[in-house]
Parts: sequence; C-alpha cells; structure tokens
Amino acid sequence: MFARTDRLLLRPGWAEDAPALARAIADETIVRNLASAPWPYRLADAEAFVAERPVDPVNSSLLILRRTARAPELVGVIGLARMANGEVDLGYWIARAHWGRGYATEAGSAVIAMARDGLRLERLTAGHFLDNPASGRVLEKLGFRATGEVVRRYSVGRKAAAPCRMFVRDLSDGLACREPLCPAMAA
Repeated sequence: MFARTDRLLLRPGWAEDAPALARAIADETIVRNLASAPWPYRLADAEAFVAERPVDPVNSSLLILRRTARAPELVGVIGLARMANGEVDLGYWIARAHWGRGYATEAGSAVIAMARDGLRLERLTAGHFLDNPASGRVLEKLGFRATGEVVRRYSVGRKAAAPCRMFVRDLSDGLACREPLCPAMAA
C-alpha cells in the first residue's frame, strides 16, 4: 500500500530505510509508548522491521515520509494490525523532532481512507497508554471515540504492562477524520 497526502508519502519500508528508521525511533520516550518495539532499538531491529512482508494485507506498516524538494525525510511509522480478537488496530509513532506538526493526523487520515475504501473494513480500534495523552488527542481528531475501557497492554519497550485507554472508529460514515483542517475534509 502507498498513499500520498499534501505533505507526506506513506509507503512500505525498504532495506535502505533501516538506518534512518533506527535513528528516528532511537528515543525511549517514543518506544515506551509502543506495544511491540524493543528498547533499546538497534539497527538490527530496523532491518528486521523493513524486511517483514506480511501475508495479510491488513497487517501492514508504512513509513511516514515528509515530502521535500530533495529526498523524503522519515518522520515516523503508521500501520494496521489484526489483533487476536479479530479487530483491526491502528498504531503509529512520530519522531520527536516532528511532534506538533499534524503528521500523525494527516497520515492517520490517509490510512483510515485506505482501510475503508481499499480494505473495506467497517471499523478500527486503537489505544494509547494513559501517560501519552497526546496520542489520544490525535485519535479524537481522526474520529475515534473512547470506549470507556482501560485495559492493561504490554509494552516491549517498557518491559511491563501499562494502562491503555481504548478507542473505536466506525468507518461507515465516509469521513477520514474530524479535524477541520484535515486534508480529507478540505476537498
């Protein structure tokens, strides 16, 4: 899967992306808010991540690249994962140098559109660790609503479970996100 937004390119990772990926995620503050990334995150972890080619198209991770006049710059990763209960979960992270610029919302809007229009999914789930409220605000901008459920979710980077607020997003409404300046709503 590939997507292009006003500022971003979303695409699968390639072997040559591993060093940039390892540099971008080499921040314990980021890794501790992810379920499956180890800490410390090493180049070998990035190489294994970009080498993964899942059989199920729902289990996909895309690099978030900022389009520039030169080579695109890696700003994070976004993806979908089929959970053990059959639900499809949205996850993402943005490198600290790119926080506060709306990249997670822009990339999330594109992935939601792909999930709805390309994969024909009816709903998505997501969650954020309670000590990461900024991620919850992104989910709200993307049209997710809190379910009222807080579960303990394991984080490999934390090496422990932590409370995680759960969200759900109905994809039948046709909107990719609810933020007024969202590219999907501006058209």
